[in-house]
Amino acid sequence: MESFKRKSFKIGHGEIGEEGGSSHGGEEYEVEDLRERIQSSRGSRLTLVENELETNSTRRRFSRHNLINGFRDLFIHPDNRWYKAWEKFILLWAIYSSFFTPLEFGFFRGLPENLFILDIVGQVAFLLDIVLQFFVAYRDSHSYKMIYKRNPIALRYIKSHFFPDLLACMPWDIIYKACGRKEEVRYLLWIRLIRVRRLTDFFQRMEKDIRINYLFTRIVKLIAVELYCTHTAACIFYYLATTLPEEQEGYTWIGSLKLGDYSYSQFRDIDIWKRYTTSMYFAIVTMATVGYGDIHAVNLREMIFIMIYVSFDMVLGAYLIGNMTALIVKGSKTVRYRDKMTDLTKYMNRNRLGRELRNQIKGHLRLQYESSYTDAAVLQDIPMSIRAKISQTLYKSYVENIPLFKCCSQEFINQIVTRVHEEFFLPGEVIMEQGNVVDQLYFVCHGVLEEVGIGADGLEEILSLLEPNSSFGEISVLCNIPQPYTVRVCELCRLLRIDKQSFSNILEIYFHDGRKVLTNLLEGKESNIRLKQLESDITFHIGKQEADLALRLNSAAFYGDLYQLKSEIRSGADPSKKDYDGRTALHLAASRGYEDITTFLIQERVDINAEDNFGNTPLLEAIKNGHDKVASLLYKEGAMVKIDNVGSYLCSVVARGDSDLLRRLLSNGIDPNSKDYDNRTPLHVAASQGLYLMGKLLVEAGASVFAKDRWGNSPIDEARMCGNKNMIRLLEEAKTAQLSEYPDSPHSHEVTELRHAKKKCTVFPFHPWDNTKQGQRHGVVMWVPHSMEELIEAASHQLGMLDAECIILSEDGGKILEAEMITEAQKLYLIYQTT
Repeated sequence: MESFKRKSFKIGHGEIGEEGGSSHGGEEYEVEDLRERIQSSRGSRLTLVENELETNSTRRRFSRHNLINGFRDLFIHPDNRWYKAWEKFILLWAIYSSFFTPLEFGFFRGLPENLFILDIVGQVAFLLDIVLQFFVAYRDSHSYKMIYKRNPIALRYIKSHFFPDLLACMPWDIIYKACGRKEEVRYLLWIRLIRVRRLTDFFQRMEKDIRINYLFTRIVKLIAVELYCTHTAACIFYYLATTLPEEQEGYTWIGSLKLGDYSYSQFRDIDIWKRYTTSMYFAIVTMATVGYGDIHAVNLREMIFIMIYVSFDMVLGAYLIGNMTALIVKGSKTVRYRDKMTDLTKYMNRNRLGRELRNQIKGHLRLQYESSYTDAAVLQDIPMSIRAKISQTLYKSYVENIPLFKCCSQEFINQIVTRVHEEFFLPGEVIMEQGNVVDQLYFVCHGVLEEVGIGADGLEEILSLLEPNSSFGEISVLCNIPQPYTVRVCELCRLLRIDKQSFSNILEIYFHDGRKVLTNLLEGKESNIRLKQLESDITFHIGKQEADLALRLNSAAFYGDLYQLKSEIRSGADPSKKDYDGRTALHLAASRGYEDITTFLIQERVDINAEDNFGNTPLLEAIKNGHDKVASLLYKEGAMVKIDNVGSYLCSVVARGDSDLLRRLLSNGIDPNSKDYDNRTPLHVAASQGLYLMGKLLVEAGASVFAKDRWGNSPIDEARMCGNKNMIRLLEEAKTAQLSEYPDSPHSHEVTELRHAKKKCTVFPFHPWDNTKQGQRHGVVMWVPHSMEELIEAASHQLGMLDAECIILSEDGGKILEAEMITEAQKLYLIYQTT
């Protein structure tokens, strides 16, 4: 452990590496004691560093020897300190090669011995670098993940720079001499200019390094570009002069040049640095276009090259001026990154933030810069419809494979996809902490995270690993509870994020999918014993969501909004679901008298006899509120009036004097002889209070005047105690009528039972086909006797048709010959018999 004590680690390019210099300007911090880190994070941070430094596809732990050397199984991490040193060494050779190649092409026809040896050493170094490139891991541009597989590394390098690099390492000077000094072979030297890319990468790293002044870096880069272009042009100018036959060299720009008393007619004998300086002067004044007073083109091909060169200089000049303008305006992405990094550094210094938190903040900012193509600002000017298609193309394959959304509709998935945002996180970052309030839901595209539970003793327990097609934060977001576990990044992760408000808005519209999401959440956590403790919370939330949904559905039914009601049901709402009072949408529609909604709900096959918490059915609601058409509609569909303690309910209705409600109840099959807890019938109550109209309705509906309560009193007794003469007369007449129907009955109890065994009918005093006012006279409700003669006689007496012989017809106009043919509650018609 002591051998690790003074190691330093940094975050750069989104990765954690060893002591190499920060390529993006991040500060390095030495780890004073690795034991402290192990004690503070239970060793998980060291594990993350080791995981990130791993360099092959099996992702095994580093051995101590391989950690120091930065290798494992012959793979090299790009942030290894030895490889960083090698890159600096190759950079020096790239600078030498880039500037010496044009010089060799223009001023040498075969290298002298000292330069030849130097050139060979350089080519050997580049050959060794080519070999190393087959073992250097790289970051995938799509997933932003380090790749440690041999075949992808080799294939990537072969497709990009392998062949130019290999050709650049060829000993072209030896080949030139071996081919008989053919001039065409020397043109292949220009392949070595591919090495300029290393200088470009170097300047890009310098621009991001906030420790180096940005203005200084840009000016140095622009000067280097200008000098390199003029250096290359100077070498070509000299080459044009030396490729003419010796007798024609006087007709070149340098052969004809005379400065003061000095002549360049024998320019090959002049010192090489003087020739180079003269060529450089010619290139610079040509680029600056300050005039040709002393040096100018002499022959045709020099004129052609100068025209090409000046045309290129116009582009180069625009580039230089544009970059200088950008330095003043400060509008580039790199400048914004540097400014933000500087502000963050000042903020962290002022607040004395810890080393680990500093590294995470800086690393995440660098990661945002590197992955800025995911920034929504890039697409802000594109129409929403196109942005939705882009999101579906990029993210739909990830979202639809999330177990949380199993069996959900495509419309629901599309709504989720159009609202997600892409983010990257570095290894070691804690995205969610246990116990915090969470308002974001994440989906894993690439990378690995771990769910960590922290017990009461402070010890960590890894619950599970989150791999691609996983999600986290859903328990806290959906159930409105604190985050039950900590989520920490193990490998560089690419995540999709949607905020709680957007997700909740989608769930409010797609109710059916919302229930599936909650069900999937409950099923997905059953395998984990620790998370199964949340089952009660999830179950409670599912019930709460369903109750809210029923409330919305019932609200639409209450206000008569048929369109909204249909919309809710199409979205997955269950029309049979009950609210907190046990009421369904049919209860509310019936109570409000909405025929269209009642008809629609009946077509949806809801339970028309469902009872609420108070025992009310939809038919009873319609009856109580006086909606006869809705009641008739429900009654035709087979609805029933279910009332607990019917006798008590009818007695209370009679006591209130609600004759309309009593009439509707009786017409829908309520037994008028139902008794309350004191064996009192509604007729007892009507008689005791002298309610003549209520009593008449009850008697016409078949209420028995012989029924006795617990004290042995009949309705007649109650009427006599009340003293209402009309009520007494009504009940006496009813008694006489009931006794006349059953003369052999010894007492009223038997009369009542016998009456319950017979059928009722309604007899009208006109022909069933009579549509005149004569055919609108009221009828009489009667018990069906044993014979037709008794029925005709009783009906004739009640209807005052005693002067002639009468017959009974059915609604179809048929003559009824036997009493057994009459059905319950059948309508009959008493007419005079004609010959």
